[in-house]
Amino acid sequence: MKITLHFTILIVTLLCISCDTKQTKSIANSNDYTVYLEAEVNKSLKSVEADYAFWSGKLNENPDQYPYLLKKAAALSAMFKITGDINYLIEAETDLVEANTRTHYQNSGILRALSRNYITQHRFKEALGLLKKAEVIGEHLKGTQNMLFDVHLELGNLVQAKSYLLKIQDFSDFDYVIRLAKWQDHSGDLKGAIQYMEKALAMAEMSNTTYKKQWVYTNIADFYGHDGQIEKSYAYYLKALELDPSDAYSKKGIAWIVYSNDKKPEEAMRILKTITAYHNTPDYELLKAEIAEYMQDEASKANYLNAYLEAVKNEKYGDMYNAYNTIVYTDDLLIFDSALQLAQKEVENRPTPHSYDLLAWSYYKKGEYKRALDIVETHVKDKSSEPSILFHIAQIYKGNGKIKEAKSLKKELLTATYELGPVTAQRIKNI
Repeated sequence: MKITLHFTILIVTLLCISCDTKQTKSIANSNDYTVYLEAEVNKSLKSVEADYAFWSGKLNENPDQYPYLLKKAAALSAMFKITGDINYLIEAETDLVEANTRTHYQNSGILRALSRNYITQHRFKEALGLLKKAEVIGEHLKGTQNMLFDVHLELGNLVQAKSYLLKIQDFSDFDYVIRLAKWQDHSGDLKGAIQYMEKALAMAEMSNTTYKKQWVYTNIADFYGHDGQIEKSYAYYLKALELDPSDAYSKKGIAWIVYSNDKKPEEAMRILKTITAYHNTPDYELLKAEIAEYMQDEASKANYLNAYLEAVKNEKYGDMYNAYNTIVYTDDLLIFDSALQLAQKEVENRPTPHSYDLLAWSYYKKGEYKRALDIVETHVKDKSSEPSILFHIAQIYKGNGKIKEAKSLKKELLTATYELGPVTAQRIKNI
């Protein structure tokens, strides 16, 4: 009897997957992107390694020249971007701290450089403290104000973020327009966000500045994906790769399209494995684990989860993976007390709707439904339109008997299955 039941469930699951596959138009073509997967990524890495060696040599010859520390740190940051190796980011931090110490924390540019490093490490409060110092000094004030907007938004300080957005207002300035797009997206106005990002795109292409084009191509690709304009998303990931074949982020974006839209998990996995051959941040292992789950390969999923957990043991990551860890603890390992501890830490670090969602979800998974609902009603509801958050809210509503509210969110979530992915799409049907 059990064998028959399991066989029936398997057939139903396969039929559902088959139906999903028929409903979507395949977008990605391996002929478009394979050239970038096979690109000589070492060329990009060797170039920045040469910069690193040059400035390290100059610093050894002239240890009192603190500007050499900045050049060396810039090379290290570029090496981190290409490889994902946390050691490069931490070494860059050491150099930037030393440069600030030598200038008595009185140089705005060096303060901003260290702030950028801290932002990458998710040390937003420390970044804010440095930027406040830079603001008082006043040198290149607009650059400091741009970053103050960024950090306040990350910390959920929306009043302060908006005040800085008004201070930097200039519709002819690329840096302002991209932040306005970010603000619109955060406010739940995706159409408005895309409109401003398209304006930034035109500005970047008019200037023909490589780093601006690279930035805007990847970000507008993300926005188009969120909006369901997947063909445009794909096209701009390809444009980003044309500029920088080592761009792991764009390759990951294409892998997501191949997996979530085209329903070709084996090909998505192939793409990810070419990325992690040279760029291996822990979150890639989680995506591999999700794809393995979709392929019903539980052994591989367990291996990828173990690889992730082993990677994040490295203390140098600090709080960078707290949010990821919380979800792994709640959804895979079922270690709810550990999840709660991390979620509470995220709330302390960044009291945003996303952090409170992690806290509510941890309580819900632990069985404390009412407590989870109280957090949602106070700190999350109507404060974010992110599908992953709405997915949690819907389940928390259902667990608390608020069936009408849960069903209402379910309808919205069914329009966001590309963004959430096939595994979560199946779970939505059970709400």
